[in-house]
Amino acid sequence: MTTPVKIPKMPKAEYDSLIKRQHVSRIAFAAAEHPYIAPFMYVFDGKYLYFLSTKYGRKIEYFKSNPKVSVEIEEYAPDLSAFTFVSLQGNLEEVQEAAKKKEVRNLFVDMIKKKGLSPRVLSALGHSPGESIDTLAREERSMVWKLVGVKDIVALKNG
Repeated sequence: MTTPVKIPKMPKAEYDSLIKRQHVSRIAFAAAEHPYIAPFMYVFDGKYLYFLSTKYGRKIEYFKSNPKVSVEIEEYAPDLSAFTFVSLQGNLEEVQEAAKKKEVRNLFVDMIKKKGLSPRVLSALGHSPGESIDTLAREERSMVWKLVGVKDIVALKNG
C-alpha cells in the first residue's frame, strides 16, 4: 500500500498574501440540520477580515443563532495545476462603531475600484447595479461583519 501524498502547508506570510490578493470567500454557517455556505466579498486590513452582508436572508438567522463560522479563500489555475487555500475557523461579530463601519465601507469601495469589478457586484451588497459604487460608503444598506477569535487556520498549497 502506498502512502498518500500530503498537500504542503503554507507559512503565514504566504496565506496572508493569498488573502490580500483575493476578494471572494465562502463562509460556512452552523445551520439547523446542515451547514449553510455562501459566497462573500471581503476586505483584509492586515489583521482582520471584514464582510458586508445584506440585512436579509438565511445567513442573518444563522449568524444570530450561532456566530461560529469557517471562512475559506482559494486561488487556483484554470487547469488546477496550481492551487492554494486557507480556511479560518472563528466568530463573526457585527461592527457597531460608526467610524469603523465607514472605514470598512470605504475599503470595499477602494477594493471594487482597484480590482475593476463590475458594478453588478453592488446587488450582492443591497444596492442596485446602476448606482455609484461610492454609495456603499455613504449608505448603510448592509451589515459590517468582522472575523474574530480565529481558533484554527489550515493553509495548504500544491507545491
